[in-house]
Amino acid sequence: MNESLTERQKLLLTLIIHEYVQTAAPVGSSHLVDRYNLDMSSATVRNELAELDTLGYLRQPHTSAGRVPTEEGYRYFVTRLIQDTTLPESTRSMISHQFYQTRNDVDQWMRLGASVLAHQSRAAALITSPHPEKARFKHVELISTRGRQVLMVLVMMGGDIHQQVHTLEEPVSQEILSEAAHRITGRLCGKSPDQFAKTALQLESLEKDVAGWILEEMTRSDALVSGDIFMDGLTNVLAEPEFAGSEDARRALRILEERSTLQELLSRSVPQGTIGGVQVLIGGESSWDELRQWSMVLARYGSPGYATGMLGVLGPMRMSYGRSISVVRFLSGLLSDLVSETLVDDTPEKMN
Repeated sequence: MNESLTERQKLLLTLIIHEYVQTAAPVGSSHLVDRYNLDMSSATVRNELAELDTLGYLRQPHTSAGRVPTEEGYRYFVTRLIQDTTLPESTRSMISHQFYQTRNDVDQWMRLGASVLAHQSRAAALITSPHPEKARFKHVELISTRGRQVLMVLVMMGGDIHQQVHTLEEPVSQEILSEAAHRITGRLCGKSPDQFAKTALQLESLEKDVAGWILEEMTRSDALVSGDIFMDGLTNVLAEPEFAGSEDARRALRILEERSTLQELLSRSVPQGTIGGVQVLIGGESSWDELRQWSMVLARYGSPGYATGMLGVLGPMRMSYGRSISVVRFLSGLLSDLVSETLVDDTPEKMN
């Protein structure tokens, strides 16, 4: 918050942002006086708006038009909101009840999370599944399919599941496969790739081959920036007047469609270890030209050192920041609790 603003200027800037978010139309001095029954004349308001314009918080699209907020104006507004917004208790209870009904189904958490974010913010929503900060092996199943082919079902700490078909040098019975999978799980559960590789060297024949497959998959998993991305609510944004048929909307959609670019944006915006802290990017923060007319409200959730994910909303620069910040913050906390309660179920000995 810029302390050089007077209380009157702070009030008028807040009112203009509130009106513009609702109407997407420039706001004039007479409208503010009439709508909010202000104890000041239109001329006084006009002078104050002119000063806010000079300071860079407002701009006037046309000479005879009212004023609209600038990026700097929105940043001032968000600075005041960031710590002071919360969802109503009834809304929080409803969302919590919905999540706890899904039990331990991570995919349902993600779909429900994207739906809740989109509905509550009235913007586009995205959420990534919890991804281990360091891949750790949990257990493996080996299923004989036909001939020498074996289906490997690999489960990581944090819930990631990988399935692959491998071919053995010679056919092996299901009984031998199951015994090998049981021994590998008992011996290597909780190991990181480095730890896994050292222990795997001591294995023999079939178990050593399987351990090699597992290590390859763990290494690939470590290279990923985030888990799967779930999205909802794009129609909410495309219906906004500033994006109807616009090139700005198409440019942003291309970012959303290119998952690697989107993952880079998310990882750069909210670094590892910042659980619960809400980040607000206004106009792409000069780093993403495709998002210069957009804003994002983002947060990381999960259990630091174990598994984390990202969630957020994307909308026009005049999005409802209070509602968006509130729901992103609340859902970040709720999902962090769910990850800790249902996925972090391994003993400290296993994790070392």
